[in-house]
Amino acid sequence: MTTAAGLQTALTVPERFRGPDTTANGGWVAGTLASVVAGAARDSAVEVTLHRPVPLETELRLGQVANTVTLSKGDEQLVEAIPVAEEITPPPFVPFADAARAEAGFAGLRDHPFPGCFVCGVRAPGDGLRVFPGPVGDGVVAAGWRVPVAVADASGNVPDSIVWAALDCPTGWAHFKPGEYALLGRLTGRIHGRVLPGGTYSIVARATGRDGRKLYGESAIYETDGTLIAAARAIWIAPR
Repeated sequence: MTTAAGLQTALTVPERFRGPDTTANGGWVAGTLASVVAGAARDSAVEVTLHRPVPLETELRLGQVANTVTLSKGDEQLVEAIPVAEEITPPPFVPFADAARAEAGFAGLRDHPFPGCFVCGVRAPGDGLRVFPGPVGDGVVAAGWRVPVAVADASGNVPDSIVWAALDCPTGWAHFKPGEYALLGRLTGRIHGRVLPGGTYSIVARATGRDGRKLYGESAIYETDGTLIAAARAIWIAPR
């Protein structure tokens, strides 16, 4: 997907990439817009703000003016992405074996508010990402990510939208108890390296604070040798 300054095009989110049953996964949407921000997907962090839930299987308008990318439905702006000159501090590396063992403690296995979520839902292997972050320390969760080959694009690459999606949900589960949920409000991320289809990675997330209904978290994806692949910082909005 390529845009130029002032250009508008259409985007439809397939039902597969849902978070809640009727709306798109916030991380997938954030990564899709981040990949359009000119030069920013690798050279700097991208801040994506989700103003409204993004509907599925609906033609939306993707627009770009300079380095700002927006997603709208009619006259209503849903999402905005901009490059930001800031560093994201990732949570510390957790070895893959430890991250994989932590999955048994994933709160969503006991009571999941959105079991069909593309990222953390209990979907069939290869259909969803099946990222199940469980506790490894105070406010820290981790999962062993086995990247489905089916998420690769026609060139054999794992798109940024998939990487951002994997960074998204764990920042929420660093806060949630069984049955609890919130909705993603903002995700700021940067990709440092390539995720390979069929590869194995550690995903680590930590809760970094709470202010009223706002929940704050950070996440990272690591290769098995501890090399940082991607990092993100999230703000979630809990229900009233």
